[in-house]
Amino acid sequence: MRIALLESYYGGSHKAWADGYQQQSRHDIALLTLPAQYWKWRMQGAAISFARLLQSQPDLILASSMIDLSTFRALTFRRLGAVPLALYLHENQLSYPQNQRQGHGWRYGFINFTSALTADAVYFNSEYHHTDFMAQLPRMLKHFADYNELESIETIGQKSQVLPLGIDLRRFDAHRARKPAGAPPRILWNHRWEADKNPEAFAHSLIQLAASGFDFQVVILGEQFGEMPAVFRAVREQLGERIIQLGYAQSFADYARWLWQSDYVVSAAWQEFFGAAVCEAMYCRCIPILPDRLNYPQLLPDQFKASCLYARGKLTAQLAHHLAGGAAVAVDKLRAEAARYDWSRMAPQYDEELQALASRLAQG
Repeated sequence: MRIALLESYYGGSHKAWADGYQQQSRHDIALLTLPAQYWKWRMQGAAISFARLLQSQPDLILASSMIDLSTFRALTFRRLGAVPLALYLHENQLSYPQNQRQGHGWRYGFINFTSALTADAVYFNSEYHHTDFMAQLPRMLKHFADYNELESIETIGQKSQVLPLGIDLRRFDAHRARKPAGAPPRILWNHRWEADKNPEAFAHSLIQLAASGFDFQVVILGEQFGEMPAVFRAVREQLGERIIQLGYAQSFADYARWLWQSDYVVSAAWQEFFGAAVCEAMYCRCIPILPDRLNYPQLLPDQFKASCLYARGKLTAQLAHHLAGGAAVAVDKLRAEAARYDWSRMAPQYDEELQALASRLAQG
């Protein structure tokens, strides 16, 4: 099939997902993209831009999260009304944490809602995300005074399913690297430097561990938007030479080598709909130390949950337990678990599902 993939926020994990599927699919994937900036404008205006930019007649259109699909369908209906339209939700704005400066209420969550209503099929990157989205819809709709349209939730549910995130994990194999002999355990942070990833909890734990006399090194990667968070400046001042990397890796090779040379990957996130950064680190044989919430429990086999998941407020204790040698974790099994999401396995699933969607709609 000829598939037009619309990615209005072409950066970070969105870019990796779009590029990975294009490269691994048996279908002919044409990418239409917009830069990864001005996310509010992308949510509202990308539909207008893509309606102008998409001049071909594909067999199917696959749109990523940040788009008003109802506006796109309205603007292209005369030309593309018969083309199947699928929505892939990396995240949703119904449950995305808002800071005090934003205060945009339900505006962008409502765009996710109408986009899901418009699409012929809705794909979620995890079962956690699917469940969360369906639970948030009535909370939003009941907020309005009348004509809540609660019946529309069932309509969305009937055309929704989970299609896990595909990740290009095999490319890490070309950059294997070993930690220097005798080096202390290395703790990795490879998430965005933003409030929803909760860097404060991570920084606080590091400072507590150092004060308790534990020997370790710290690798802080991830994308930075604007100034360095104050908590990371505090960590730099208080941990000094323990921090051996602080800043975004400028090349994939550098990023991969840091992952291979780390021992633990830590998250303290309040928001995470899948966990691609954790999967990448697990593939590179890092032991994950994760909050027992969001999608993280689904990334781990039951046998590792006690060692790798921590309850709220227990991050420091969980890390201390590992640093003291109190937990043995089979990293090869964790690597194999992460490898399930490599595009070599996921692309055929995407291909089959999108082909089946096009066939069902063609048959009426």
